[in-house]
Amino acid sequence: MSAFIEQLPKVELHLHIEGSLEPELVFALARRNGITLNYADESALRAAYDFDDLQSFLDIYYAGMSVLQTEQDFFDMTHAYLQRAHRENVRHTEIFFDPQAHTDRGIPFSAVVTGIHRALEQARHDWGMSSRLILSFLRHLPEESAIETLRQAEPFHAFLTGVGLDSAEQGNPPEKFRRAYALAREQGYRLVAHAGEEGPPQYIRDALTLLGVERVDHGVAAIEDTALMEELAKARIPLTVCPLSNLKLRVVNSMADHPMQKLLQAGLCVTVNSDDPAYFGGYMNANYQALQQGLGMSDGELLRLAMNGVEACWLSPEEKTLLLHEIQAHGEKFGVRPDAG
Repeated sequence: MSAFIEQLPKVELHLHIEGSLEPELVFALARRNGITLNYADESALRAAYDFDDLQSFLDIYYAGMSVLQTEQDFFDMTHAYLQRAHRENVRHTEIFFDPQAHTDRGIPFSAVVTGIHRALEQARHDWGMSSRLILSFLRHLPEESAIETLRQAEPFHAFLTGVGLDSAEQGNPPEKFRRAYALAREQGYRLVAHAGEEGPPQYIRDALTLLGVERVDHGVAAIEDTALMEELAKARIPLTVCPLSNLKLRVVNSMADHPMQKLLQAGLCVTVNSDDPAYFGGYMNANYQALQQGLGMSDGELLRLAMNGVEACWLSPEEKTLLLHEIQAHGEKFGVRPDAG
């Protein structure tokens, strides 16, 4: 790992907190809650993280959540991620959580969101790490379930900044959630959605036009549509791209095939993120390193990606300015100027 990447101040905008559950913590929580897992030990569970596609990943992802039972479990999971992010110089993070995956198991919404919120507040107090929390709808469930989840979130509105849309894209187009997104907009939430990971470029357009999102999660299918790329670049619609996730889930066959560099050079506001790092083998530093090693991206291009993260995030203009200055100072320390973008 280069010192440039290790010391680079970073923003993470696409992180599923349940996807940060490392096998060691899964087993620790299982023991605490008296849950028997279908794996002999941590090594056996990690060996099971071998996916053929998004759906095969989701199957084990949802199964792993069974160990999350109490508010303290959600705190411990979130704090473990934040400790790792802090060590990797993540200054600001915007975190997804999947309440339906827990409330459908009988876990109170309050336990989920309060545990996560406490950890975010502790990271702010201990390290000055800022954060935002995004409630994500599971797109394989009916829209009525998403609307009910919005209702459950009402007492905790102050903890939440936005809503998102994740899980399997195939057969679950953005238009399925038009009413839920309209309600979320009325309630003052900022809007994002996963689109163009396993779905087509049209899903990106639909997320923008039908749901009204301001940021697209993944969005790598844009590379297949030149007109769409031009529209995204002109409007500076951010894409929260997850390189190692795309490789692990076979969205690309090799990192050399990843479209990140082409998207950046075409002027799109692409950003680097880790998605579900416990399952995909890499947190933020590893994703930056994969881009440099697999695509030959320069330090200047990585610096631009970090600056794009600040542009795309939901900090105040004043906070963004301070963070941009920190990133630019890092570049100057290493004699690097931002390339592309």
